[in-house]
Amino acid sequence: MPHETSLIATVAYAFGLALVLGFVAERARLPALVGYLLAGIVIGPATPGYVADVGAAKQLAELGVMLLMFGVGLHFSLADLLSVRRIAVPGSIAHMAIATLLGVAVAWLWDWNLGGGLIFGLALSVASTVVLLRVLEARGVLESMNGRIAVGWLIVQDLVMVLVLVLLPPLAAMLGGETNTVTGDTSLWLTLGVTLLQVGLFIALMLVVGKRLLPWLLWQVARTGSRELFTLSIIAAAIGIAFGAAKLFGISFALGAFFAGMVMRESKFSHRAAEESLPLRDAFAVLFFVSVGMLFDPMVLIEEPLRVLAVVAIIVIGKSVAAATLILAFRYPLNTAFTVAASQAQIGEFSFILAGLGMTLGLLPEEGNSLILAGALISIALNPMLFALIEPLRSRVLASSSLARKLEQRQDPFAELPMTTEDKYLEGQVVLVGYGRVGSRIGAALRESDIPFVVAEQNREQVERLRKQGIAAVSGDASDPAVLIQAHVARAAMLVIAIPDTLNVRQMIETARTLNPTIEVAVRTHSEDEAALLVKEAHGQVFFGEEELAKGMLRHILMRFTPPADRTPEATGGHNG
Repeated sequence: MPHETSLIATVAYAFGLALVLGFVAERARLPALVGYLLAGIVIGPATPGYVADVGAAKQLAELGVMLLMFGVGLHFSLADLLSVRRIAVPGSIAHMAIATLLGVAVAWLWDWNLGGGLIFGLALSVASTVVLLRVLEARGVLESMNGRIAVGWLIVQDLVMVLVLVLLPPLAAMLGGETNTVTGDTSLWLTLGVTLLQVGLFIALMLVVGKRLLPWLLWQVARTGSRELFTLSIIAAAIGIAFGAAKLFGISFALGAFFAGMVMRESKFSHRAAEESLPLRDAFAVLFFVSVGMLFDPMVLIEEPLRVLAVVAIIVIGKSVAAATLILAFRYPLNTAFTVAASQAQIGEFSFILAGLGMTLGLLPEEGNSLILAGALISIALNPMLFALIEPLRSRVLASSSLARKLEQRQDPFAELPMTTEDKYLEGQVVLVGYGRVGSRIGAALRESDIPFVVAEQNREQVERLRKQGIAAVSGDASDPAVLIQAHVARAAMLVIAIPDTLNVRQMIETARTLNPTIEVAVRTHSEDEAALLVKEAHGQVFFGEEELAKGMLRHILMRFTPPADRTPEATGGHNG
């Protein structure tokens, strides 16, 4: 085949095989990511048959890294992280340290040097954002408290890994690797200082200039009304900033793209930017995972089965046990512990990026890269099954272990209303489940109308803040009858369920109806099918997002075209139960 068509052939084979094997993986109830990695193995140099252009694949992979990290930055929410910071920040850092030490210990047994062991351990310590988000979305728990903690845990890991990618090149020589950054008499500390100064300058430039310039540029492009120009502006910003960061500040493409996404999130066009760039991000992400698979040597499974087994054990067992133990130490329930544990029982994109950098710097042996890839393939394939085991395992552990029952029943200082709570919050009140974006607005309106209410919220930090504001609140999962009992639902006038997670809504309603048969119920949902089911079962008011939006717009239209004397409560914004 002529040399000039090697890029086209590589892309054609990569997309074609990724489509077929990704489809097969999905039909087998595995993440499509497994199929993409397998496609890379098939067209890689370690297997017979067609061998793709590895050089071209690596450059395409760099584009994939840029767009992947741009997507991570675009979805990075400092507010979401701060809402669970007391558990996510210390928990995630401690968890990464434990997993890294496990990797270093195993590498030491294999006679690797310190640098190789450190890269290996760090690569095993960080889970895949792509895999986790897709699993949580598939299970409908992404916006639940457990989902927010798991995502917050990963955000901290991502930030730590971004820092590692920045600091690793100047530290490579000290760790036994090869680098052109630290040479001769150049001080290591001077090199680190210069590196951190460059990073600081880039971050300051992005936060001060980019935060103002990017939204303004997007607005100018959006005013043209051209969809393709808007999409082009998003991709140009992501790749242009990443490339400029690398050339001008010596920063990795990944970090530059991450900050481009993070700054763009501040724009009012962030949702549209995410939507418009998603197809291209997905396409290049596929090429990234295919290129990673091309580096994998399947012979490692035959030649080093015990080492592969050790890697999988660290990822699936070691990391899960460590995560669950840390969550329980923070006095969270078993359900949260098992959810976070399952979320950490896999590795992904950052592991591949770090392994690639480690090989480039001469720190990680090729065998280490193959072991990381093998661990990723197996752990990603097992991850959906681990999530499916959460509830059965929790039930079995609670039934068979008195220690587990004691841990589950430990006294939470925010699980009960204080003895000084006024009587108006104990009878005839509204019990408001969830105090997120919707719940907080409902709570603010209730306070303005001087209607007493009690909040039931899983986030203890949120409950603590609410109590400081003089709002009655209890901590816990409202699907647990004890939480609604502590909110005095037995004598409440109304139960308002404002959480996006509808998995346990029926259980909440059943508990409330059992304790208070006459209580009114109001529920929110994003699914039309779920809304229909809840209307039949809840015997209350169900608010479906798209329907309520249509009603609101219709009320506005009717008010515009209806004479004032003929206006009904519905036309002026009233809503009859």
